[in-house]
Amino acid sequence: MTDTSQLGLPLVQASQAQKHVTVNEALMRLDGLVQLTLQSISQATPPVVVLDGMCFGVPAGAVNAWSGREGTVAIGTNGGWSFAAPARGWRAHVADVGAGAIHDGTNWRIGQVTLSPYNSGLAARVAEVDHVLTPGSASITGAIIPSNAVVIGATARVVSEITGTLSSWQLGNPGAAGRYGAGLGLAVGSYARGVLGQPTTFYAPEAMQLDASGGDFASGTVRIAVHYLTLSLPDL
Repeated sequence: MTDTSQLGLPLVQASQAQKHVTVNEALMRLDGLVQLTLQSISQATPPVVVLDGMCFGVPAGAVNAWSGREGTVAIGTNGGWSFAAPARGWRAHVADVGAGAIHDGTNWRIGQVTLSPYNSGLAARVAEVDHVLTPGSASITGAIIPSNAVVIGATARVVSEITGTLSSWQLGNPGAAGRYGAGLGLAVGSYARGVLGQPTTFYAPEAMQLDASGGDFASGTVRIAVHYLTLSLPDL
């Protein structure tokens, strides 16, 4: 046996010369894989600058130093890459989407918190957007809530002062003004924390709507986050 069974760490062999090389390689892999954070699971081109301990989930179609390594975890090691094969049940934080993921033995499943024997499960996700307000009495985002999503609530933060003739604003959906909060402030740092008493299921993609109270919007930017659940189908 030359490697450990779970993380593939190299073992020092009897009468081996340069033992420190093997030990250091094992430590570098541990440093990347323990408390695993994947910078991305969709980036197909390795970064130009390789930082020790930085990890990526290598996707299909990966090129250059990752070519032929799809499905593995690439770990930055001494200016290059070492690779580990993730096993079913491994968990990681995926930095570029800001969500946890669980490995089903073949793929990373973003946001999924349960995993049945046939890979169905419950996923907890957040859709986040910086919405630049349009002048008028209402300002509507693009469709950021996906279809078949069970929305638990929404939060928002003013990141650029809201100006105009309004005295406050509301956060909701088209046809449901103020669903997530009303009487909200205009200054930077003002926020909404709208937890629904009864979660709402959206069967088609849906937008968020901001309504001005007592006047109209002129300008401003609001960072909106929608918190929702989805269900994944079992595999065939």
